[in-house]
Amino acid sequence: MTILSHFIISVVDILEIVIRAYTFIIIAAALVSWVRPDPFNPIVQLLYRLSAPAYNLIRKLRIPTIFGGIDIAPIIILLALEFISRFVLGYIRALAYQI
Repeated sequence: MTILSHFIISVVDILEIVIRAYTFIIIAAALVSWVRPDPFNPIVQLLYRLSAPAYNLIRKLRIPTIFGGIDIAPIIILLALEFISRFVLGYIRALAYQI
């Protein structure tokens, strides 16, 4: 393997770590939204600030996400993150191994 392929694989590994971390942030924000926490709590504010861009993207696409009073936007986001992690990054990793 060349230096370029090692570099690409390292970048893909870092992106997978970032996706996993963001997955935990989305899960934590969804769980916190169920209990109606103190909105002035710094951890709650951080979770909402970090998860808001993904929620805004889903809402901008005009995908109906509320069914029977339950918001499935976190599930859509988690599925998209899993798709990116498995398919897109997996494909890039496979291409890097061929270099």
